[in-house]
Amino acid sequence: MSRPLAVLSAALLLALASVPAHAGTITCKLDYSLSGWSVFYRTASGEGTVHCSNGQRLAVRIDAKGGGLTFGKSRITNGHGEFAGVHDIRDVLGTYATAEAHAGAVKSRKAQAMTKGDVSLALTGKGEGWDVGVAFGKFSLEAR
Repeated sequence: MSRPLAVLSAALLLALASVPAHAGTITCKLDYSLSGWSVFYRTASGEGTVHCSNGQRLAVRIDAKGGGLTFGKSRITNGHGEFAGVHDIRDVLGTYATAEAHAGAVKSRKAQAMTKGDVSLALTGKGEGWDVGVAFGKFSLEAR
């Protein structure tokens, strides 16, 4: 290899090595617990932790609010979520638009998908309580 080509190759390797880990998309997951109630207006709050494939971790506070034809009380204690479209762990913070139909009694399961710009979040969880209805609203994550 000629000297100029070797120098260029070394410079290129150094430049690539200095690109931040968040330059591409990363995989992030959410473990959470959430409890709330609804009588036309639905509200729930909880906490969780976001873990990303690049080693980043972030403790979050969860706030969910909305309205519709909905009644009940529920608690999710072992919920999981998966994000798509994340470049940095801070991308998961903010307010997501939601729409859901739900029904459950005593031991129930829930699945929900939501979006915030280019970032999406799919939630699953097992819980206790009872609820029935259709609700629209917002799901917010903030750092705690």
